[in-house]
Amino acid sequence: MENSSSLIAQANLDAGRALPIIPKSASLAKMREKAEDFEAVFLAQMLKPMFEGIKSDDMFGGGNGEDMWKSQLVNEYGKTIAKSGGIGIADAVLGEMLRMQEMQ
Repeated sequence: MENSSSLIAQANLDAGRALPIIPKSASLAKMREKAEDFEAVFLAQMLKPMFEGIKSDDMFGGGNGEDMWKSQLVNEYGKTIAKSGGIGIADAVLGEMLRMQEMQ
C-alpha cells in the first residue's frame, strides 16, 4: 500500500514538472514591455545613420546641443515606432522569452 501511494505521489510530481510555466498577466505585460524596449533600441540604432548625414543651418543650428537633441529625437522615434506595432522584433523576442520560461 505504501509503495503504490509513493508511486502515485512521484507520478504527480513528474506530471507537475512537465507542465509549462504560464506567466501571470502582470508578468506577461512586463515581458511585452521589455520586448518593446528592446525593439525601440534596435530601431533607434538603425535610424541613427539616417540622421548623421543631415547638415544643419549654420546660422540657426549646429553645435553640441543639436547633436544631443538629434540623438534624443532618434531614440524617441524608435520608441514611437515600437509602441505603434514596430516591425515584428518585439513579437519575436516575446515569443523567445515565453519559450525560455517553458524550459525552466
